[in-house]
Amino acid sequence: MQYRRFGRTELQMPVFSCGGMRYQHSWKDVPQWMIPEKNQQNLDATIHCAIELGINHIETARGYGTSEIQLGKVLPTFDRDRIIVQTKVTPRENPKEFLATFNKSIKNLQLDYVDLLGIHGINTYELLDCTLRPGGCMEVVRELQRQGRVRYVGFSTHGPTDVIVDTVNTGQFDYMNLHWYYIFQNNWPAIEAAQKHDVGVFIISPSDKGGHLYAPPPKLVDLCAPLSPMVFNDLFCLSHSQVHTLSLGAAKPSDFDEHVKVLPLIDQADEVLPPILKKLEESAIAALGETWYKTWDVGLPKPADTPGNLNIPIILWLGNLVDAFDMTEYAAARYNLLGGASHWFPGSRADNVNSLDLRRCLQHSPHQDVIPQRLMEIHTRLAGAKVKRLSES
Repeated sequence: MQYRRFGRTELQMPVFSCGGMRYQHSWKDVPQWMIPEKNQQNLDATIHCAIELGINHIETARGYGTSEIQLGKVLPTFDRDRIIVQTKVTPRENPKEFLATFNKSIKNLQLDYVDLLGIHGINTYELLDCTLRPGGCMEVVRELQRQGRVRYVGFSTHGPTDVIVDTVNTGQFDYMNLHWYYIFQNNWPAIEAAQKHDVGVFIISPSDKGGHLYAPPPKLVDLCAPLSPMVFNDLFCLSHSQVHTLSLGAAKPSDFDEHVKVLPLIDQADEVLPPILKKLEESAIAALGETWYKTWDVGLPKPADTPGNLNIPIILWLGNLVDAFDMTEYAAARYNLLGGASHWFPGSRADNVNSLDLRRCLQHSPHQDVIPQRLMEIHTRLAGAKVKRLSES
């Protein structure tokens, strides 16, 4: 395993983290006796495999159902100094509720302290204010740090880049969990801000949200050769020294196998990546046209500024992935989440685009004349039953 300094925490973080949202029994809290022994054995084996590989950072959240209580059966069996444990708690209007939730988390984990506590889901300015205002959640965290129950505080986010950058720039957080990978590089300014403030950078779900790379389409497999799409994406992320660790949402021990193939390639990234990046770009330009490829996202409005609350940037991005890389299954899964994920994935699908006047909100786009038709086409191709986030389903 390779390790990187996790910003000002000074922790030596493995370049892969063992994310805790795939191996648990249930997304809802259930009593311990309802958790099948077979599932617990699989979770135990997954954690032991991670530790044997040198992946000593175990990451979970109060919102991951039975993940914490099941980890509480295995984590205390390790030398506490050998493992780095992170859980996450959503901000609350009432800081007493935030504290009660943290207390439940640490009781579930059966630990005296967590190394990393993430404020879970700072996706809006309102949630940032809820966290940092006088008497808010951060005051609870600081007291927990004084008590030795929390070492470092960070935040996780699915929010827009400007919210993430401004959150980093408060100087209140030691690390952040965010989305950034080959198919979605919008948040690079936030990573640059993190480097400026010496904030640790943890990449969320590079294989799942990064393209369902455990089941990639044949076209993407061909374009990423001689690497698998999963190994390519890992290498792409880790070729940037500003990135410290990638979350691997392992559901079973063998899920680590493909990822660890990247380890001997990290020092060769300058030679290995350029030919693949060239093939991917050429494929995208051939499918989309060079002008659209380079300018499709210029001047696009936010959902809040769009009639019908359409998330035009995300819809067009998903359409691009379908045309360029045949990523239809991934694009449909994400598209049909629109409208059902609140601030975690905001905005709506293009169901009613025919009845909306988009001229004003698109006035700064060089493609204002073609975008409405493209939105209709993407909706026709991707629309299916609306879905919710796993934690809300």
